[in-house]
Amino acid sequence: MMRDLLLGLRLAVGGGRMSGAALLRLAMTAFGIALAVAVLLPAASVGHLMDAKSDREAAIKADTTPRPGVSPLSTYEWYASSGTDLIEVTAVAATGPGSPVPPGIGRLPAPGEMVVSPALAEKLNSPEGGSVRARLPGKVVGEIAKAGVGDAGDLAAYAGASPAEIAAEGERANTVYAFGEPSGGFTLPLTMLIMVAPIAAVLLLPLLIFVTTASRMGAAQRERRLAALRLVGVDARQIKRIAAAESLVGAVLGLVVGGALFYGLRPLIADVHPFGIRVFAEDFVPSWPLALVIALLVPGLAIGSALFGLRRTIVEPLGVVRQGKPVRRRMWWRWTLAGIGAVFLLGTLLFDPGSSNESGAVALAIGSVFLLVGVAALLPWAVERIVRGLRGGPPSWQFAVRRLQLDSGTASRVVSGLVVVLAGTILIQVMIGSITTQQRPHTVPAGMAAAPVRVVTDTAHEAEVRKRLSGVDGLTAPHAIKHVQLGSDGKAGQGDYALIGDCAALAIQANLGACTDGQVFYLPEKQSKRGPARADAPPSGTVRLLGDDPSGKTGYAKDGPQWTIPAGIRVVPGDQSASAYGGGTVLITPGALGGIAVPQGSVDVLLGGTGDAKAISDRVAAAVSQLAWHAEVRSSDPFADFTDRDQRMVDNFRSVLLTAALFVLAVAAMSLLMLSIEQISERRRPLAALSAAGVPLGVLARGSLWQTAIPVVVGVVLAVAAGLGLTAPILRLANLPMVVDGGVLAGLAGAAVLAVLLVTALTLPLLRQVTRLDALRAE
Repeated sequence: MMRDLLLGLRLAVGGGRMSGAALLRLAMTAFGIALAVAVLLPAASVGHLMDAKSDREAAIKADTTPRPGVSPLSTYEWYASSGTDLIEVTAVAATGPGSPVPPGIGRLPAPGEMVVSPALAEKLNSPEGGSVRARLPGKVVGEIAKAGVGDAGDLAAYAGASPAEIAAEGERANTVYAFGEPSGGFTLPLTMLIMVAPIAAVLLLPLLIFVTTASRMGAAQRERRLAALRLVGVDARQIKRIAAAESLVGAVLGLVVGGALFYGLRPLIADVHPFGIRVFAEDFVPSWPLALVIALLVPGLAIGSALFGLRRTIVEPLGVVRQGKPVRRRMWWRWTLAGIGAVFLLGTLLFDPGSSNESGAVALAIGSVFLLVGVAALLPWAVERIVRGLRGGPPSWQFAVRRLQLDSGTASRVVSGLVVVLAGTILIQVMIGSITTQQRPHTVPAGMAAAPVRVVTDTAHEAEVRKRLSGVDGLTAPHAIKHVQLGSDGKAGQGDYALIGDCAALAIQANLGACTDGQVFYLPEKQSKRGPARADAPPSGTVRLLGDDPSGKTGYAKDGPQWTIPAGIRVVPGDQSASAYGGGTVLITPGALGGIAVPQGSVDVLLGGTGDAKAISDRVAAAVSQLAWHAEVRSSDPFADFTDRDQRMVDNFRSVLLTAALFVLAVAAMSLLMLSIEQISERRRPLAALSAAGVPLGVLARGSLWQTAIPVVVGVVLAVAAGLGLTAPILRLANLPMVVDGGVLAGLAGAAVLAVLLVTALTLPLLRQVTRLDALRAE
């Protein structure tokens, strides 16, 4: 046995006078396997990546449990808004010499100083750094180490403050006695695992198919060498061991090169930032169980593919004989898989639309897996049935059809991985499009006033904000809006929200038309796409004006001055409101309060000025930045900011998905290329004989094109049908309309067609070489 294995190893790298060709085949096999391994290893590193993130997040978790003899650290957290980015800022102040220090920083920043995360430091050094710096209260004196951030892309900062300033926030401030808690690692809930596992399997399936295709490179030449060995007395069992050893060389070499490629390119991950996602490159460490699986799976696939290729091949001393009778594929188990998936998906009809039943999610996951696998299994059978009935046509078409009639399984197996991925891509794309259409695009009604900048402060700091803004050139006069809650012992006015401001300020909230001091307006709920708006009646009677809770325990105080709502309250149509969500808002002009003092609470200072909104926002932020969380500069429309952030997340996810689909398509195209090269090399003599008989090269090239295109076209049709069939029950349970993005479907289909054309173009030089007349020579 060892002699057989050593002979196989020698043949893989040697081969007598054809050693150059043998080394070329070995290099191509190793390259294909190395490429797949270089992708499988990052996939095997996701678990360690998430565990490392969970460990760091647990290490920076604040522990507020009192500890004897420890002077606590006073902290207060808020978010600074910069465009669509939110920066988490934590004000820190030591209450004694032994106060704990957050992980990742050497010392606590003094008042007026800041320590920022690596991602925030990079933003500050970027062209937009001036705008970001204007929103941060202090001078940057250091950078948080990796141990102090959860993600590489976290925008975070620690800002120094005085203990008295933080203590003034009452219950909203925290007292931290230590940092860190036990980390339980990263675990997925069962339902999420059920949903993620099929997606991961779908994306990795084409890579495994690619490994088997790469390991089959040079199979025709290998079989001729095996026939020669049979001539010198090697038996059939030894032939299999020698073939397995030949395949093992390329697989092991591909494993080594793929591992080196992974570790060599890993440092670049931190600099590439794909789709705006930042990660620590050193966190990409494959878990040893998965690395062991890859180390065993790749050689196992290579050896299994080589032996599987010999199942219908008889290697005799005088040559290689293939069993030419086509074997008809059994269809019952293929339809059974698809049928089980369809049954589970139809079972979701038992659940009401919009319900969040866990059983429905499990049924969707199981049905999706079985249907995707069933569609992949149906593709070879479908291609076989389609080409069986094809007759006539141009010579190139007849060549392709006849070849597929003899052997359609190899190409179909390569394309089946592509079918699964395209179906999953279509599924997620349609879901994203459906969810996006449900998001209400925020539009400002015609006739409304505009204020590009909003400074969020409170009653105690309003005067200081106005004073600092008075020194900024090019700003309009500020208008203030005070926030209160309307509370009552009865039902009248219970839970309604109120904004108090002059007509100019309230005109920024809704299109009020004619407005005079002393009027009260009511904004009901907006019309919803899922149904009619509630018929909200404006509040009436006597209510209480509730401001902020002084202790900071709850959002609003429990008591406040009484106010009787005037009888002439005007209802403003929902489509004339600037608010993107909900309703039940009362707009009150100061004259309608009759001299009642407005309780202490949150205040929005709205103002405009010369220049664009970003320039105005930067000037305002620079003026009030030293007030820290007491003066947060935001857009005048917070809902538009939320919508922009949500849209950016959706766009990033769509980019990741499309890139993954295109990458898998590229892997499938490489598999098709290797398959085409192998088939042309194997049929070099028949092709040369056809060329010698007068068949033009263009006819043979078009035959190669149709031979690849037919399985791909059938696969794309099945993928579209499966993707749309999977989407319908999912959207029904989510109570979302089905919105099909025709551009995405056309793009994916066009990419598949382009891959076929590219594969055919790349095989033309080899086809031209094998059709030369000297290819008919025999030794």
